[in-house]
Amino acid sequence: MTSALPRTAREVRLAAMPGGLPSPEHFAVVETPLPVPGPGQVLVRNRHFLVFPGLRTLIGGEVDGLPLPRLHSGDTLFGPAVGEVVAAPGDSRLRPGDGVLHMLGWREYALVPAAQCTPLGDVLPDPVAYLAQGSAAYGALTRLADVRRGDTVLVTGATGAVGSMAGQIARLLGAGRVIGTTGSPRKAERLVAELGYDAVLLRGAGSFAAQLAEAAPEGVDVLLDNVGGEQLVAALGAARRGARFALVGALSGQLSADRAGGSAPVELDAYRIVVKGVSLRGYSGADHPDVEDEWTRRFGAWLRSGEIRFPRTALVGIDRAPRALPELIGGRHFGAVTVEL
Repeated sequence: MTSALPRTAREVRLAAMPGGLPSPEHFAVVETPLPVPGPGQVLVRNRHFLVFPGLRTLIGGEVDGLPLPRLHSGDTLFGPAVGEVVAAPGDSRLRPGDGVLHMLGWREYALVPAAQCTPLGDVLPDPVAYLAQGSAAYGALTRLADVRRGDTVLVTGATGAVGSMAGQIARLLGAGRVIGTTGSPRKAERLVAELGYDAVLLRGAGSFAAQLAEAAPEGVDVLLDNVGGEQLVAALGAARRGARFALVGALSGQLSADRAGGSAPVELDAYRIVVKGVSLRGYSGADHPDVEDEWTRRFGAWLRSGEIRFPRTALVGIDRAPRALPELIGGRHFGAVTVEL
């Protein structure tokens, strides 16, 4: 520990369990003593952390099948974060000044087991880019959907952390036409102007099926689905023979005020799946351990060449954090949502 470090630090805790969707009053910024690393631990000063919708499920408590624990009242939130090591035992493989990625965000300083830190290196030109959620989109599009040159690709939830990367990745993999969905006309304009989408379907602007028929009159070859619900149903209606559907998220249920975050029922026409030969698979990064390194290398090259962007909204200061998850759930932001410390 060095004299330059503070005696206390702040972190964000779940102050009360919400009855439905969380709001800012359900979170609190709390000051705590600065921890001292023991054997096998390092102290990391966090610089940026990611706000991810999965926290809604962890708070709701429906965590069956998830690799992460549920959150209870009084618990400190967590999630992907990047920062630098500021204190470490003498025998640690990590030294002060090393940049690392870990899962103990939502706090200014994190006491992290060294084995759970990933050194950042210089593959990506900006440390915050390690918080991009492109790995899930890349893995789903390459391992499940097998995007082919000329494919028409539909990305639902196209302005979120995964969706805002997915359309760009699909194009770089050879897609001929990329269509997105969003609930905001302003965001729809940005998808076309900034991220190269060919067309955008608007939630609340009439039937998704009718909009999709107009945007993709010859049908859809690939779906990367972050939403589920009526958007998944519409995609199935527009599927071409042999279409490949990769399901990455189910925000229609996860962010519903009527559910606890761990279910997203939808009625699909099994007959249509059979006669069209549609494949429909859920993507989990744990099933494809080779994807992360491959994605990071390609992402770094694409960033340096200017072929891809990392769309994000940065909320500055831990005092903004209690509003971060409710604002993400409310669809206020574009791209990944990060808190900058």
